[in-house]
Amino acid sequence: MAVPTAQRDLQWLKNSLQAAIELELSTLPPYLCAMWSIQAPTVAPGQAASQLIDSVIQQEMTHMGLVSNLLTAIGGTPQIAQGYANFISYPGPLPGGVRPSLTVVLSGLTKPLVHDVFMQIEFPEGGPIKFAALAAGEVFPTIGAFYDAIQDAFNQLSPSLSKTNQLTSPAVGVTLIQTPTDVSNAISLIKVQGEGTDQSPDAGQGTTQLAHYYRFAELYVGKTLVAQPGGGFAFNGAPIPFPDTFTMAPIPEGGYQNPSPAAKAALSTFDNLFSDLLDKLDAAWSSGNQAALTAAVIDMRGLAAAAQPLFSIPLPSPEDGFYGPDFKYMPKNERN
Repeated sequence: MAVPTAQRDLQWLKNSLQAAIELELSTLPPYLCAMWSIQAPTVAPGQAASQLIDSVIQQEMTHMGLVSNLLTAIGGTPQIAQGYANFISYPGPLPGGVRPSLTVVLSGLTKPLVHDVFMQIEFPEGGPIKFAALAAGEVFPTIGAFYDAIQDAFNQLSPSLSKTNQLTSPAVGVTLIQTPTDVSNAISLIKVQGEGTDQSPDAGQGTTQLAHYYRFAELYVGKTLVAQPGGGFAFNGAPIPFPDTFTMAPIPEGGYQNPSPAAKAALSTFDNLFSDLLDKLDAAWSSGNQAALTAAVIDMRGLAAAAQPLFSIPLPSPEDGFYGPDFKYMPKNERN
């Protein structure tokens, strides 16, 4: 983003799309930790909160797939595992220079986490609808602004687009990028699903589902956001009770130091599976391998079961809560 617009060449575009992949990937571990920490995710009130967070996670996976296709379309190769290992850490910043003052943590679900981290990740470019006064006089280098710069570069460069090695996933809406319209549609979808438009929290999505910022706001406020007869929106719909959760303390910088034997074993199992997943995503996009993508999706579904034992293992100081998944990428020669 610091590079002047006139100097944003094809390599800048490739680098920015790689950063966008890392940006989308970086949101998944904190959202997953929060969702998995809900004690009864299939029973009210935990079910509503779990479904809300899961709906955001599913769309973040769509965004990551679309950005990977955007990069592949212009001759780049997504570096998912190494991008994660080199540029994503917790606690730490978002990749790509987005919201540079924000520190993202891995923690169990709490109201402060929703307000101070999740809503800030998804903060709308022009400020929240009907809440723009909260941002008066401030400039927010948002995810939307980042994708605007990427769209501008596509418009300026008009790069050739190839479908070679691109992947599709109808289940989550990952489609091929073959035309400039496909580029614009993909970028618009990513922006609108994340932050809405400057007219509505849900405009342009083709459903009544709110953009991510407003879904997290519903969880924080405890009520659904609904359109008002006279115009505007208000949090005066059906209640969304905040669920009971396992007290997963924020993972410290550098990860857990000297975890208990039980925690160490559970962390190793989880991290090995997570690392395998990232490697399979790399293999998928490096050769257009749909089977590798399917295998990665299977690994993704297995992460929750691998994480659950950690929520019942107390930290050395019991008053600090319990362990949780640390989402470490392990090089192949260090895996069990």
